[in-house]
Amino acid sequence: MLERKEIESLLPHREPFLFIDRVLEIGDKTGIAVKKVLPTEYYFRGHFPGEPVMPAVLLVEALAQLGGLLELRRRGLAGRICYLAGIDSARFRSPVFPGDMLTLEVKLLKARKRFAVSEGRARVGDRVVCEATLMFAYKGEVTRDNAEAL
Repeated sequence: MLERKEIESLLPHREPFLFIDRVLEIGDKTGIAVKKVLPTEYYFRGHFPGEPVMPAVLLVEALAQLGGLLELRRRGLAGRICYLAGIDSARFRSPVFPGDMLTLEVKLLKARKRFAVSEGRARVGDRVVCEATLMFAYKGEVTRDNAEAL
């Protein structure tokens, strides 16, 4: 299990763009994490005021963060940045509302030297809310000066 400080040591994301509260399980090829969707989240102010739902793109971002964390931890790449390089077969099955507990699950499908592919699924209880295949790319310490080298 990884708590917030350990997650922040692996991922460069910070509030308001860190979408993983706690990692429940993490292995060589799978990871499970949770995100409590609070009614005070900044995006609810503008995303359907009066009938708020979590934006679908943020569901994909949460899955990508868990996939990136899994790959960085698996390879011992703390201090590097894992970039989302592609999204395939994303499906949004059901809305996510304030107060929901989001469970994120990823499974590593393929890993190369600087590239990885994972399959992700987000659930609220037994209800699948999002599924996607995600591709990641990473290389060393990435700065604005060397970003083109990816």
